[in-house]
Amino acid sequence: MTKADIVDIISMATGLTKVETEAVINGFLSTVSDALMEGKRVDFRGFGSFSVKKRASKIGQNPGTGEAVPVPERYVPVFKPSKMLKEAVDKNMKHSR
Repeated sequence: MTKADIVDIISMATGLTKVETEAVINGFLSTVSDALMEGKRVDFRGFGSFSVKKRASKIGQNPGTGEAVPVPERYVPVFKPSKMLKEAVDKNMKHSR
């Protein structure tokens, strides 16, 4: 599913125009992104949470040459689904097969 698909679905469900719906979605994504860039956690009860995790530095390997390459530490966004979401997905996938 793409962002355009989500815009279409929400637009039809709410009666908002696609332009209005896209503006709301862009605002939502921007707000979540800004919070993560500030190191904040973003929680959606019943859905999950977004947070930032520190990945430690390590020594990697160049696949072409086999040479050891230092990989610096970095911060990455992560999503942790709620128990309710995990259970709903599991139940639905079992019944759809």
